Amino acid sequence: MFGQTETYQPPEWAAKLSYVPKRKIQLAMANTPIHPWKVPGVPEDFSVSVKRDDLTGCALSGNKVRKLEFLLADAIGQGCRHVITWGGLQSNHCRSVALCARQLGLTPHLFLLGDITDKKEAGCEGNVLLDRLCAAHIYLMNGASNEDALQATQQLAQNIQSTSGEPSYLIPVGGSNKTGLFGYVTVFEELTRQGVLEQFDDLVFPCGSGGTAAGLAVGNYLTGGHLRVHGICVSEDAAHFYKFLDTTLEELGLGHLRSRDLLRLVDGHLGRGYALSTDEELEFIQRVAAETSIVLDPSYNGKTTLGMVKEMRNNPSAFKGRRVLYIHTGGIFGLLDGRMRPVLERMEEQQFLIRMWRSAEEEGP
Repeated sequence: MFGQTETYQPPEWAAKLSYVPKRKIQLAMANTPIHPWKVPGVPEDFSVSVKRDDLTGCALSGNKVRKLEFLLADAIGQGCRHVITWGGLQSNHCRSVALCARQLGLTPHLFLLGDITDKKEAGCEGNVLLDRLCAAHIYLMNGASNEDALQATQQLAQNIQSTSGEPSYLIPVGGSNKTGLFGYVTVFEELTRQGVLEQFDDLVFPCGSGGTAAGLAVGNYLTGGHLRVHGICVSEDAAHFYKFLDTTLEELGLGHLRSRDLLRLVDGHLGRGYALSTDEELEFIQRVAAETSIVLDPSYNGKTTLGMVKEMRNNPSAFKGRRVLYIHTGGIFGLLDGRMRPVLERMEEQQFLIRMWRSAEEEGP
């Protein structure tokens, strides 16, 4: 039944944390598969496999739905009728919030940040198409910071409360807080059941807001630290995320730890900036799809996978071993905003993969 929460039973190794969510709601298609992945450019002495957390659903695909299983259970438990969050124009997180909220009978409100001066510029491509299809309330913010967006969400919640009497639930950017991180505590529990601690040496994943990093780092630490955890920074820099993670560790009762000792956050692979693409990144995305059938998004997994390859080639000693598991966090809809068109048109000019079919009779002898 949509909207029905259940009691959350954490794994034994997480049960003694000072904060554990009480409720959870099933939204994701869990137990996503792991299989070998022949990423182009990976040195021969490395082997890479991929955990397909891009397969947690269809429209709800990706890592965000894992966090929302806890965040929206909390919203329902508090009797909220509205859910408010923010992100970039092509935010995977905002798209997931909008769809999940509608599924659960809640009203989604999205603050979308970007260089936008007119509402017509929002368009109907990629994640924005799904935001609009499910009738999310969208508020465009031109040139705004995360701090501006946070203040705006708080103001909107007050306005809704004063005009309708209905409470709102505010979700931080990326769903990354002490509640949302349990989405990836759950994933780490899943990884242990899949034999990852015995079969791999290193984990690699995109670090975009910090929640996935927190869940994986805490899970690895509490289960004995068998893996070396690497987050490729694709929005803010490593210093920003280490500060966020140290605060999160305090909230979990692990303040005696330093996040720098639990995981490695890697700068240098942001390219032109958050959600902006270089030709190298887009051409790499196309090559990976052509050679492995795995589709990477331009904001997170495209940058991260390319960064992983470069780290393997230029800094191999940073890895614990040579058996690497990549966590694919999804984001396919961000690829559908038109930025791939020039790359594919250039490829067609070189390879002539598209033809008008003519039968043998039409072609002649």
